[in-house]
Amino acid sequence: MCIEFGREICGNLDTAESREWLVTNGIGGYASGTVAGLLTRRYHGLLVAALKPPLGRTLLLAKLDETVLYDTGSFSLHTNRWADGIVSPHGYRHIERFSLEGTIPVWRFAVADALLEKRVWMQQGANTTYVQYTLRRATQPLKLTLKAIVNYRDYHGDTQSNGWQMSVEQVEQGICITAYPGAVPLYLLSDSLLSDSCASRGSASVAHNWYYGFDLAVERYRGLRDKEDHLHAATFEVTLNAGEVIAFVASTEKQPNLNDEAALKLRRAQEQKLTGLWNSNRPLNTKESPTWINHLILAADQFIVNRPVPEDPHGKTIIAGYHWFSDWGRDTMISLPGLTISTGRPEVARSILRTFARYVDQGMLPNRFPDAGEQPEYNTVDATLWYFEAVRAYYSATDDDNLLGELFPILADIINWHCRGTRYNIHLDAADGLLYAGVTGVQLTWMDAKVDDWVVTPRIGKPIEVNALWYNALRTMAKFARQLGKPHQEYEAIADRAKYRFSRFWNDETGYCYDVIDSPDGDDSALRPNQIFAVSLPESPLTPAQQRSVVSACGRVLLTSHGLRSLAPDHPQYQGKYGGNQYQRDGAYHQGTVWGWLLGPFVLAHLHVYKNPEQARQFLEPMANHLNAHGLGSLSEIFDGDAPMTPRGCIAQAWTVAEVLRAWLATTS
Repeated sequence: MCIEFGREICGNLDTAESREWLVTNGIGGYASGTVAGLLTRRYHGLLVAALKPPLGRTLLLAKLDETVLYDTGSFSLHTNRWADGIVSPHGYRHIERFSLEGTIPVWRFAVADALLEKRVWMQQGANTTYVQYTLRRATQPLKLTLKAIVNYRDYHGDTQSNGWQMSVEQVEQGICITAYPGAVPLYLLSDSLLSDSCASRGSASVAHNWYYGFDLAVERYRGLRDKEDHLHAATFEVTLNAGEVIAFVASTEKQPNLNDEAALKLRRAQEQKLTGLWNSNRPLNTKESPTWINHLILAADQFIVNRPVPEDPHGKTIIAGYHWFSDWGRDTMISLPGLTISTGRPEVARSILRTFARYVDQGMLPNRFPDAGEQPEYNTVDATLWYFEAVRAYYSATDDDNLLGELFPILADIINWHCRGTRYNIHLDAADGLLYAGVTGVQLTWMDAKVDDWVVTPRIGKPIEVNALWYNALRTMAKFARQLGKPHQEYEAIADRAKYRFSRFWNDETGYCYDVIDSPDGDDSALRPNQIFAVSLPESPLTPAQQRSVVSACGRVLLTSHGLRSLAPDHPQYQGKYGGNQYQRDGAYHQGTVWGWLLGPFVLAHLHVYKNPEQARQFLEPMANHLNAHGLGSLSEIFDGDAPMTPRGCIAQAWTVAEVLRAWLATTS
């Protein structure tokens, strides 16, 4: 499957602005926008730099507005929508084709008999974006004018100019923009802009004109401020003849690599290496990967970023989703097997496991690393338990006794803390051997929406997936202990008791499991997808008959083409559409909204119960079409619960990509 569109998509603003592209730099920075070239989000930009990798993400270069002079005509190739709703100019009408080369977005603009091609990519490990133009076809010279539209703000924010005066000055081969004293400078450079005017093919000139009222349609849909100002800081002009290439480099580095051809060759080689690792990691008896899976291999890499720590300057972590998530403990551990082990990159998994081990505190893994770099937040009951499963998946693939020996004391301490009690009333209930968790006003499970003081799905008590994970962790620890020659009987005993009392979750009346038991309001019989983990995890506390019933209930009521609904449609609190202000969005987030990542556990559970790989794999096939619909080449975070299940939330979500890859591999082995 090739991700490629012609005028049928590119020439229609509604369809062209709903499809978004993404390139990343491996340290938390990115570039992203729409096929149309229109800004629709505060998160769009050609350079969103990670100034404190992997966080401190700051919008520096919003866009380059292109105009060409060819023959006797002037043609705008850019598109803007303004505060009054007017779209001007309509540059998208000149897009003849859009495609992805790996993760690199490529546009072809047709102007009379000229064809101008544009590519965007980033240098790995640097806050540097390349924008390359190639005149593929022309019968006479073409003059290209670029207006650099810049900003300097946190990527969650927005700018109202209010007379803001930036420093814009000419430098060797381009322009330097400093937003204010002490700000990180932005360099806009090209090796075609030489100090020797005789050798130069173009020119750069300073400008300082604020453009007011860019309209951000998606932010309006999200109930947020939907107007923003950006600064036109500089203008570049260059003349191209047929076959010529020019690149503009946006960077926080004073002297970035300006050899765009070498940079592009390196980027392509990096992507080829990723697909090579996947292919070499697949068992010999597995099916050959379809093209859409190969796209996901490259998408998987976009979430893996550096998180330097004093003990390991090459530490790794996982960005939960683009555009707005940082690295979350829960998302990282759920995503790790699919993004690293399945893709043949166990060394990355090892680094992540060791990085997060350094942050374990009172037997808990951090829930989130704040954007501003403050102390980690620990409000999670399940992230720590997913850590056990991540370690198990890693060890299963590598037999790395050294790392297992290094992590075992930490894992043992985690079990001890949970048995005697840790933060947020997380403790082992001596009465039944199950884990209890929760205090008023704090969200602890993956269903974690909270607005002000309102926890939408508090789930205080004994959530089913938490106890499925607890049982799985205990069995895993017993195996680890035996492998290392350490006492294992206590872990087995605690696991045996948890399995015996796990029967309390079974609801004979409905034929599936309670979602939470022993909550302040009693046992919660709502049909939610959390029980699928009691089947999909390697160790299940349910009987075979119960496992089959759980898969059947989830398949009949919760399953959609792109994941599982978070709540059954017949529940009085079900919400089938996700949108509106924060109260409305978060109120629907886990109350019916479909979650793409849950498709993986469902497929694995179905495979476990029915032993039919071909049938299980069919559940994944609709995701192939989705790669063309939202975040191009990647998979979305969430979807509406009601048809047509419109994609929402992040355009690229780590655990969705990870779990689809992991499930696909399991059904082809």
